[in-house]
Amino acid sequence: MAMTGTIEVNGLRLFARHGVLDQERRVGNTFEVTVHLRYPISEAMLSDDVASTLNYAEVVDVVKEVMATPSRLLERVAYRIYETLLHRWPDIEGGSITVRKLTPPIPAQLKDVAITIEWK
Repeated sequence: MAMTGTIEVNGLRLFARHGVLDQERRVGNTFEVTVHLRYPISEAMLSDDVASTLNYAEVVDVVKEVMATPSRLLERVAYRIYETLLHRWPDIEGGSITVRKLTPPIPAQLKDVAITIEWK
C-alpha cells in the first residue's frame, strides 16, 4: 500500500531582508518559516534509508537559500520557497508554507504578521 506522510519543519528562525520599505531591506528583520510537505514515504518506511524520503535537513537548506534573497512581499518569499522545493522534489504531493515577520514596522502591539500558502 502506498503511503504519504507530512514532512514538517516548524518555526525555522532566520534573519533576512524582506519588506516593502527600503529600510526593511537595508536593516533586516527576524522571520520564522514553517513548511509542511506531503510526500510519498512507503519506501522510506520499509528501507529505513534517508535517501528514500524528503530529507528535512535539505528542506532547511533550501529555505535558508531562498530567504537570503530579498523580496518586497512575504507572498513572493513563500512562493519562491514553494517553487524551489517543488523543483528539487517533484514528488511533493501538497503542503503549506508559512512565512512570519516577527517584528514588522507597524505602530501596534502584535505577535507577528504572516502569509500561508497551501496547495494540493
